[in-house]
Amino acid sequence: MAGQGADQVDRGRARRRIAGIVPGSYLEIDRRRDALRTNLWFVPAVEVLAAIGLFAITFALDRAAYRAVFTVPSWVIGGTPDAARQLLTAIAAAIITVVGVVFSITIVALTLASTQFGPRMLRTFIRDRGTQLTLGTFVASFVYAIAALVSIGPDFVPHICTTVSIASLVIDLTVLIYFINHVAMQIQLPNVIAGIAAEVSSAVEVNRSTTGAPERGPSADELLRLLAAEGGEVRVAGSGYLQYIRYEKLVRIATEADAVIHLPYRPGHFLTQGQVVATVWPASAADQVTEQFARVHVAGSTRTLTQDISFGIDQLVEIALRALGPATNDIFTTLACIDWLGDCLCRITTSWDPDPVRRGRDGSIRVIATHAGYERLVQRAFEKIRQSGVGMPAVMIRQLDTLATIMDRTTTLEQRQVLLDQAAMIERSARASVPEPADREDVLRRYRALVDPSPERYPDQPN
Repeated sequence: MAGQGADQVDRGRARRRIAGIVPGSYLEIDRRRDALRTNLWFVPAVEVLAAIGLFAITFALDRAAYRAVFTVPSWVIGGTPDAARQLLTAIAAAIITVVGVVFSITIVALTLASTQFGPRMLRTFIRDRGTQLTLGTFVASFVYAIAALVSIGPDFVPHICTTVSIASLVIDLTVLIYFINHVAMQIQLPNVIAGIAAEVSSAVEVNRSTTGAPERGPSADELLRLLAAEGGEVRVAGSGYLQYIRYEKLVRIATEADAVIHLPYRPGHFLTQGQVVATVWPASAADQVTEQFARVHVAGSTRTLTQDISFGIDQLVEIALRALGPATNDIFTTLACIDWLGDCLCRITTSWDPDPVRRGRDGSIRVIATHAGYERLVQRAFEKIRQSGVGMPAVMIRQLDTLATIMDRTTTLEQRQVLLDQAAMIERSARASVPEPADREDVLRRYRALVDPSPERYPDQPN
């Protein structure tokens, strides 16, 4: 059944790519979903609104029962107004106390994440649905209990509301146990590393190339020459990291202006106020594009993974570098990061081939974008760790083993050469920095096994 479900998902994604839906509207939905996830208020706010709606329903039922419209079931808690008031007061006090404990645990987890994993890891913890749902459940239960408490009258007892408050208290206890276990699992470094790698894999899948309109008009190289020689400039209004580009809207803007837009920067690059963010040909259309450009790009103080998969790679590299530092000296964490970086690069090797050219419905090129190339992504994953792991045979061997694993997924000589270049740098570093002959020979043995060509794997390789 699981295999059938995966096949259906793959077929659905393929249909969407053929229809040209990805990476337009689906990426926009993904960006908005990411913005809503990266905070601690949205889910609790939704749960509070749900609690208010539930109270409105149960209070209406209580009023109907009070008017003898129907008889409440026997399991509904009865009692006097004073008894109900005392019970709801105790429930509200207990819940608000636990809310303080939950917030304290959350702050401690965020502090630990910032200290041990790096400040950029805070985003991963804030996005966690378990934490958001836990906070929302307790706050919603408190709001419901207070609403039920104030609804008690001199001769009116909201029996159903009181019963629901007690039931919510039992649910809160269950959620508290879940939350403690969840945080204990969440702050474990292997789970953090695997979670980041999973986000990178998802971003690679969403940002796959699309097949769209037939080709017509000048080629991309011709247009780039015209843009460089005669293009008008579009400057950014504010500073920040480029987080997201609405390519579909940008294509429509270029079509309306009968122009071609070149974007020299990709999501993840930092832009300063007044910096040239796009060039337009013909130059006469630059003013029209500038007026609307603010609506097609999103910049902020942080990077995101929606269109910037190198950000996820940088997060894993940051954890690996911190583990290699003298204050931590945890080589096993570095090895785990290298393993998961290898998993990410295997997916990138087989799936990452974004088309920088965006065409209008008539097939003419309208937008020429910039994407992170395969070579650059491999460099980001290996070079900083190699530089910091000088003289560490264990790190070098694991990197070479990972390169060998990625090599099994390559299909072109260009990809293979990128990996071989990294392997050669590791080999030279081992010769220069590993003093023990046996350790150095271990590294060199892995290198020799890696560079041994396989004609079966690369049938296009010349003899």
